[in-house]
Amino acid sequence: MKTIYTPQGTCSTGIEIVVEDEIIKKVNFAGGCPGNLLAMSKLVTGMNVHEAIERLEGIRCGSKKTSCADQLAKALKTTLKND
Repeated sequence: MKTIYTPQGTCSTGIEIVVEDEIIKKVNFAGGCPGNLLAMSKLVTGMNVHEAIERLEGIRCGSKKTSCADQLAKALKTTLKND
């Protein structure tokens, strides 16, 4: 299943996710810090959705209440709901 998610409160402006059988197959971020987001995308590719959510949820970016990682966790939860 492919999901397009619009993050809130971060520099990134979009997240595209492909999940099959609860395994993350692809993650692409639009905007944000390219090196960090490319690294995060590569790290979670092949990971179980539930494990990624557990690891990323609640991570903050400086004084912000969220981060690109936290927004990815939210996007993954949306993917699970829509599946």
